[in-house]
Amino acid sequence: MSIYADRLKALRSECKTRGLDGYVVPLTDEHMSEYVGAYAQRLPWLTGFTGSAGNAAITMDKAAVFIDGRYTIQAAAELDAALFEHHLFDELPLLTWLADNLAEGAAVGYDPELATVAWEADARNAFARKSIRLVAVETNPLDAIWTDRPAEPLAATLPHALEHAGRTAAEKRADIAAKLREDGADAAVITMLDSIAWAFNIRGTDVDNTPVAHAFAVLRADESAALYIAPEKVTDDLRDHLGNGVEIVARNEFYPALQAMGKADQKVLVDRNTNNAKVFKTLEDAGATLVEGADPCILPKAIKNSTEQEGSRQAHIRDGAAVSEFLCWLAHEAPKGELDEMKAVDALWAFREKQGMLRDKSFDTISGAGPNGAIVHYRVSPETNRPIKDGELYLVDSGGQYLDGTTDITRTIVVGNPTAEMKDRFTRVLKGHIALSTTRFPKGTSGMALDAIARRPIWEAGLDYDHGTGHGVGSFLAVHEGPQRIAKFGSAVALQPGMILSNEPGYYKEDAYGIRIENLVLVRTVAEETERDMYEFENLTWAPIDRNLVDTAIMADNEISWLNDYHKSVFETVSPLVDDTTKTWLEAATAPISR
Repeated sequence: MSIYADRLKALRSECKTRGLDGYVVPLTDEHMSEYVGAYAQRLPWLTGFTGSAGNAAITMDKAAVFIDGRYTIQAAAELDAALFEHHLFDELPLLTWLADNLAEGAAVGYDPELATVAWEADARNAFARKSIRLVAVETNPLDAIWTDRPAEPLAATLPHALEHAGRTAAEKRADIAAKLREDGADAAVITMLDSIAWAFNIRGTDVDNTPVAHAFAVLRADESAALYIAPEKVTDDLRDHLGNGVEIVARNEFYPALQAMGKADQKVLVDRNTNNAKVFKTLEDAGATLVEGADPCILPKAIKNSTEQEGSRQAHIRDGAAVSEFLCWLAHEAPKGELDEMKAVDALWAFREKQGMLRDKSFDTISGAGPNGAIVHYRVSPETNRPIKDGELYLVDSGGQYLDGTTDITRTIVVGNPTAEMKDRFTRVLKGHIALSTTRFPKGTSGMALDAIARRPIWEAGLDYDHGTGHGVGSFLAVHEGPQRIAKFGSAVALQPGMILSNEPGYYKEDAYGIRIENLVLVRTVAEETERDMYEFENLTWAPIDRNLVDTAIMADNEISWLNDYHKSVFETVSPLVDDTTKTWLEAATAPISR
């Protein structure tokens, strides 16, 4: 039996002991995080699926993993089909699958620290037709069988300097306190790690690629706060940074503190989309009055202040120099036929390390050669490592965590000569990228209203891509940040000046190649006077776009002008920071194109 068969058998045995007929395994932690620490990687441990989003459902005789369209190819490659089905969650939802595969009156377990109350309500509705019971477990059964589960990290939590944050934590708490008083709440429970990092101007190393520290927080209407964090993570510098307005409490005292708030009959702001279900239940059972609303840190965190905006600009200039040096190196090394995906990842990191203020990657680099580039969130490993071959496309999506900003850039490169189809698809992706980059839109416009602008050139050829066009990006924080987003669905939040988003249309041909062009952009107010308040995008990312893949025959004149202007700016912006070899290469890589 494989290790995954053994683990599945052990989980079923544990569930049977607890009187459960099924169990739900999400890929998240108690903070509802997208990226989680090693201690919370329950889904990959159980199934072998290493994508960054997914859930599993286990019954006594079946098991299935549920993913979105980004992971179709990856799930097929990583999951043992004899053990796990895999389904797109929008075609066959997990809850529907469970209801279909369980008997009347069955019991389904879940960990309330890894679920929201919105999910609980959906589950009860889905299970009602068969009287299936939803059971909140006291302890997670996976943790009982995961005998070598990593411990939670205890590295020191660090102050984030005012020169990068732009506003003091006390100023932020004052604004939030005013909002709480306006909403009639005594306090707000904050559990999202990037919200806590932003509110207290702290950073950490507890999650790979995201500079956050494991903690919970309560922000109060009187401008005071409590930070629930492991004592081992607290230094004298951190105490001095937090000041007298912040009470530092052991992390394991968080839920007892919620009980005390309830017993004191407090009115507590909670967010059904970010606070876990155990937070709600603890407060409700203790008698608190729940005031439901959005995490009060999310929107102000997304709207970068002037210091954060300038920091992002500077981080992107340094990052652009690193990426340009990498692309120059790639142009010289790839034709030799000895380069592979892993060597490229190492080289790119080495070029970034030369830049100042770098602290980490912003996510694991996607380094996809040929057909691996068609796997949207591909992660290279020794088992999948592929040569970068002549006549193929190479897609590299990467980013850095700098003290003054978070970067995320994708470039698609051809080694040798591209096919006509490659050029057509690349140019359509580029046309969509340009269309979105140059769009002006009125105040109140959501990202959902802009998504089709980037897709139109792809749609015109009867094609599409199965991911959003743009995600929010933090300031030395999460590379995927809400609430701003550019996507077909679920992005009704209006874009506002100061928000940073990605612009990344793509195209993916299974078993052949992938194409994506990604820059980060900053929402800003249109400078000239207009009848309505209008916004536009300021480009932040500076690195060449492969001119060898551009088919000028299907480019409009204004699109060619945009590309030439962009490349002129790339050269002017990053050439002073690169070595002489790169500067010579960059001059050619950014030269104007014409029909």
